[in-house]
Amino acid sequence: MAKDHPNLPVQKAEGCYYFGLNGEKYLDFTSGIAVENVGHRHPNVVKAIKDSADHLIHGPSGVIIYDSILELAKELQSILPSPLDNFFFNNSGTEAVEGAIKLAKYTTQRPYVISFTGCFHGRSVGALSVSTSKSKYRKHMQPSWLTYQLPYANPADCPEGADCEEYFAEKLEEDAQLLFKHQVEPEEVACMIVEPILGEGGYVVPPKSWLKKMREICDRHGILLIFDEVQTGFGRTGNWFASHTFDVVPDIMAIAKGVAAGMPLSATVASKELMQQWPLGAHATTFGGNPIACSAAIASINVIREENLLKNTQDMGSYAFEKLNQLKTKHSWIYEVRGTGLMIGIELRDPDRKMDAGDLVMKVLDQCLEKGVLFYLCGSEGEVLRMIPPLVVTKEQIDEGLNVLDEVLQAL
Repeated sequence: MAKDHPNLPVQKAEGCYYFGLNGEKYLDFTSGIAVENVGHRHPNVVKAIKDSADHLIHGPSGVIIYDSILELAKELQSILPSPLDNFFFNNSGTEAVEGAIKLAKYTTQRPYVISFTGCFHGRSVGALSVSTSKSKYRKHMQPSWLTYQLPYANPADCPEGADCEEYFAEKLEEDAQLLFKHQVEPEEVACMIVEPILGEGGYVVPPKSWLKKMREICDRHGILLIFDEVQTGFGRTGNWFASHTFDVVPDIMAIAKGVAAGMPLSATVASKELMQQWPLGAHATTFGGNPIACSAAIASINVIREENLLKNTQDMGSYAFEKLNQLKTKHSWIYEVRGTGLMIGIELRDPDRKMDAGDLVMKVLDQCLEKGVLFYLCGSEGEVLRMIPPLVVTKEQIDEGLNVLDEVLQAL
């Protein structure tokens, strides 16, 4: 991790900015990799953390019970799609995914899991078994764990002249039937797990019909549907969750990243009916649901409400897309701009094929950073610039960042 890009030394962060060792100011279009949705060190979150530390630093939940974990459960119930109202609190997105897969296997008593090519669900062995965003993550790991993969619906693969909504719904039906015919009986499948928007794999937004067809297939065969909303949650898409954006409700959800404004917290989420089938001790945690992290999460959710950040995400997302599409007409290296809300992917390609797309992205990242703007990368070959600013971002800040991107592309 210490060799990740760009290994930028900072002393402080505030709002949409990092501050370097000598007072340098960097506009943060990464949100700490989709974590700081309410901005760095929001004063309401800082106060909640300090107040909480005056009372309690550690749980462990279950051995003791405390206000912040109960209040957070209530807050989450109010923003998650019904009937998802029960929570197992963890520390990270990977743990939330592990819990989701374990819950599905336990309650269905079925051994197999289906995931989708290009999705990223984590790096622990269970989560890695369903992660296929990059093969290097799986090297030497043999992460079989009784999993199968189906293709992710990438609109770029839609045949010319076809209706993408119809095409990908029909294709998923065909792909699933082939899998069930030749490799695994559907009655043996515990769950399907998917990122409703492809994250680390390249910021690909699938057609709504594809996710609805997935829900239909799962219902038909008694398979549980898991949404990995680690990156898409807490306003990132312009709704509380991508489940709302696509109008598809999963049986289990993994949430993390933006939940607690930088404190380590995640949750495996399901209905009470499903969750209570898990007996005491079948799953457990020492640090999950930390009282300070829960307090930060409550404050963060309230900030999103009080500052109307869902609306700001929709408005600023539309504005950013408008500006980026203008840049696309100006710079032939911008191949595609995609995403929703403030989850934006900018795919770069050299039309003359003189430069590898991954190398091009790294040059752009480095030169943007020299001018004070921090982007990140994603995609199977690192070909996509990830633009995920805090949800408090303003038009002026979007202009600031994209003007730098324009200058860098022009110079290159």
